[in-house]
Amino acid sequence: MSAALIDNSDPLDRQNGKLLKIIEVLMRRVEQVTDDGGAAYAHFERAVILEDQISERTRDLEHALDLLNDSNAQLAQAIREAERARSDLANAIETIQVGFALFDSDGRLVLHNSRFGMYMPDLVAELRPGLEFADYVRHASQSRFLELPDMQSRGDWAARRMQLHQEKHVMFNLNLTGDCWVQVSEHRTRDGQTVILQTDITDIIRLERRERGKLLDDQAQLIRATLEHIDQGVCIFDRSGQLRGWNQNAGSMLSIPISRFRVGIEFDVILRRIGSDFEIEGGLSAHDIAVWVGAQDRRAPLRFYMRSGTHKTLDVFARQMPDRGFVISFSDVTAERAAARALAHANERLEQRVRDRTLELEDALAKAERANASKSRFVAAASHDLRQPLSAARLYLASLQEELASADHRVLMDKAQRALTSVEDIIDALLDISRLESGHVEVDVTHVPLRRITDQLIDEFAPIAAIKGLELRYVPCGAMVESDASYLRRVLQNLIANAIRYTPSGKVLVGARRQGRNLRLEVRDTGPGIAPADQDRIFQEFHRLDAHVSAAEGMGLGLAIVDRACALLGHPLELRSDLGCGACFSVTVPLVSVARSGPEIRGVGGARARASLEGRIVLLIENDPDLRHALTLLLRGWGADVVEAGNLLEALTQLADLGLSPDAMLVDYELDEGVRGPEVIARIIARHGVIPARIITGHLVAEMHAHCRAAGLEVLPKPIDPAELEAFLKAAVG
Repeated sequence: MSAALIDNSDPLDRQNGKLLKIIEVLMRRVEQVTDDGGAAYAHFERAVILEDQISERTRDLEHALDLLNDSNAQLAQAIREAERARSDLANAIETIQVGFALFDSDGRLVLHNSRFGMYMPDLVAELRPGLEFADYVRHASQSRFLELPDMQSRGDWAARRMQLHQEKHVMFNLNLTGDCWVQVSEHRTRDGQTVILQTDITDIIRLERRERGKLLDDQAQLIRATLEHIDQGVCIFDRSGQLRGWNQNAGSMLSIPISRFRVGIEFDVILRRIGSDFEIEGGLSAHDIAVWVGAQDRRAPLRFYMRSGTHKTLDVFARQMPDRGFVISFSDVTAERAAARALAHANERLEQRVRDRTLELEDALAKAERANASKSRFVAAASHDLRQPLSAARLYLASLQEELASADHRVLMDKAQRALTSVEDIIDALLDISRLESGHVEVDVTHVPLRRITDQLIDEFAPIAAIKGLELRYVPCGAMVESDASYLRRVLQNLIANAIRYTPSGKVLVGARRQGRNLRLEVRDTGPGIAPADQDRIFQEFHRLDAHVSAAEGMGLGLAIVDRACALLGHPLELRSDLGCGACFSVTVPLVSVARSGPEIRGVGGARARASLEGRIVLLIENDPDLRHALTLLLRGWGADVVEAGNLLEALTQLADLGLSPDAMLVDYELDEGVRGPEVIARIIARHGVIPARIITGHLVAEMHAHCRAAGLEVLPKPIDPAELEAFLKAAVG
């Protein structure tokens, strides 16, 4: 019918149009159907939908039943495999040669092998799955096969066993009846279960006993042989005061027949023999010795001397042993006492001779000092008296010089002026020598700006060098040094003047070189040089190598003054020269630096810190000797006992030798050979326990601070603030 309505040969849009028309007619037809017909259709439609839903639910239910059947089959297979694995595990633990038991995380027995109960047969009936660990321990403590140590009850053993159970891993030995031994190892698994292993070690214990007994026999023989080959007499007593061992020297020193020495005799017997034949020295009596032997608490070592007439003296030393027995040793010091008496007599004679000679020397020294003081007073007075007419003469010459018209006369006047100046220089030099030789010179060591001195000297000597045709070269140095400004200026002045005076041509160089914490001041010249044989003599008074030099050019006192001034200031003086190669005089002076500012803080806060630091031990590890010395003076001024060292090895050695542990530590951050302070502190704490410590350093960088923070250490920066140091020490020992 549809083929009659639609012509397939028509175009597609025409066919679609016909179909739309047909649908429209059908829809109008449906709308004309009565209401009953529409309701029937709706019921039919719902029935069709319900049937589809029932079919779909049926298919889902069938699929779920299939899945359930598969799951049941897999579960049954897993149960069979688990039972097989459990059986395999039970068979496996049954084959091992040690007792095995497994408790779950709740402390209930899961499984065990037969060996686990073989060491306590009366416990086998209680070993069932589900047994609480506490019940297991209670049953084990009541087993008749358990051998307990002396003074331990079964309740104590059970409590100790439960305490061991709290550990994750524990191992101990059980002593069983019949001299049997079992080693018990208990370990906790990751999920909280407990595994217990029991191993029979009876054969090992018995073998160790035999070996130990053999070793003790060998040691006893060795000790016996040793006692017989030492010079001291030795007696060994047990805790009840009975003799257990001795050597032949003991009998000969105490004059006791060897037949009287036997094992078990009481110390009182020997003490009565000592009291009858010897006189006890050192403020002790026989009663004091008996009290020491009978003391129940720990006994301190006891030492005294025994003398028999005038021909025998014994040094006696008694010490307690760990088992509360004691050992007494006797040393014959008769020869030493005789030598000491002879030495004391000789010392008395020598001391008398020393006193006599000292009085003679004191008289001679007093005479020399009086003569030296008289000479110094004479030189000072003569210099003062000579300066007056010299000054007047120079004034007269200066006034006459303006009146002279002749050039020859003015030249003569200049020479006269220079001669007078030379005389004044000689007088000044004589005064310097006199002061330095008197030994009463006071120096004022301060921080001296070097350039202030050298600039003035170069300005002073430049014209003199130019007149001689010399090149005076100067390398400025702005360093700050520690010295007496006036004496340091005098030293450099004399060295420069000496170089210009004895250099006929060429140049004179003045400069400085750094040498660690010091500064080396040098004066070089291109003069004729000094032969090695003459290099010591040039520092003597009135000694000049060039005999042709006139007195107006110096009397040979300049280098003598330099030598004595450098010795007074503690500045090393050095000469390097050879004939034809010029000369180099050098003076080494300390530089002012951060580390050297320490001595200026001495004594600060001492009154406040003394009370709290009195008798306290402070360990100071610092590789700079100047700063270490300054801090040591400061801490000792506060009342502390200082153990000072330059490195870890020195510190550990001193502490071990002294048998001390410090109350506080001050450790430099940068020590020699790349060692760091935190590592040093850790080594000392590992040996001596926790000790308050501070790092001292001028190396204030972030890396250092991070390193110290990681080690839990605080820093005292350099230069050290005495108040901060005091606060740390008071907190450390408070």
